[in-house]
Amino acid sequence: MTERVPVLRIGQVLLVSIQTDLDDQSVMLLQDDLAAKVVETGAHGVVIDITAVDIVDSFVGRMLSTIASISRLLDAQTVVVGMRPAVAITLVELGLSLGGVRTALSLDKGLRVLEQARVTALGECEPDDPAGSGAGGVVPDAAAGL
Repeated sequence: MTERVPVLRIGQVLLVSIQTDLDDQSVMLLQDDLAAKVVETGAHGVVIDITAVDIVDSFVGRMLSTIASISRLLDAQTVVVGMRPAVAITLVELGLSLGGVRTALSLDKGLRVLEQARVTALGECEPDDPAGSGAGGVVPDAAAGL
């Protein structure tokens, strides 16, 4: 039986920490679970931490891109963090650019990328916001990572 990858909620961000190399079935389950969790929680961001992943094949690489596309359609940005040099080299050698997938070296930087994207999106959606705080004048809670 294939083990499911846990999807954790931290404020308005979902965190997926992949701790083992994934087989095709695990990736498909993750795609389904993550899409359902984005809808269920209304999350605005997804961080996929692949620090522990040593090997990525073409299927897993394409699925990371697909997961990001699905999340984007569900109004959530995706950042892949912790990519090892060997994984990046393999993706390039396979001809996979991971279009639409943002990357960051660490979880902290990935969360900052999502925050910046959120601030930018709120600014674009609410140009007449006199407080400049987005969300109808409500200042995001920094402790919650919003």
